Amino acid sequence: MGPGVLVSGLTAGAMAVVVLLAVQADGAESRAEAARVEAGLPAEPSPSAVAPAPSAPELPASSGTGYRVVYSVSRHRVWLVDPRKTPQLQASFAVTPGSTEPTPGNYSVYSRTATGKGTDGRQIEHVVRFTQQSGVVFGFGAAADGSTAPPDASLRTGGIRSSRADGQVLWDFAPTGTRVVVAE
Repeated sequence: MGPGVLVSGLTAGAMAVVVLLAVQADGAESRAEAARVEAGLPAEPSPSAVAPAPSAPELPASSGTGYRVVYSVSRHRVWLVDPRKTPQLQASFAVTPGSTEPTPGNYSVYSRTATGKGTDGRQIEHVVRFTQQSGVVFGFGAAADGSTAPPDASLRTGGIRSSRADGQVLWDFAPTGTRVVVAE
């Protein structure tokens, strides 16, 4: 017997084993489902039947339109909205406000700083500033140590703190000129 016949025989045998294993695996799944039904257990959900992740709270009614960052002073929450994408809501997260809040209205990101020091003396990163009112600078940022604790109440601060991960998302989303809507 020549080497070609031997290789052909081995290949045919291997193919038969693969087919047999595939048939057994398919049957095993059917048998497992039948056993679950017989035992009174719920069927395993198909990937499309898995419940969707909880959605973010609804945008404030006065949040505007278009590409924007929305900040709610009453809910202490940020939404990042891009109407060119599906879903339009790209991210939403809770934040900790400074000791003073910005007046509701429409603003634009006017400056950004990768790292620096906040009014409260803490090291911060991903700073996105959008307005100044009565000598207070308002902007989003994250404490470099990951803390979202509110600032010392005796200081007039306008820094709106997020987690470091959320701060990175906002930084990536909001270059200079991006509209910021401050809502109630």
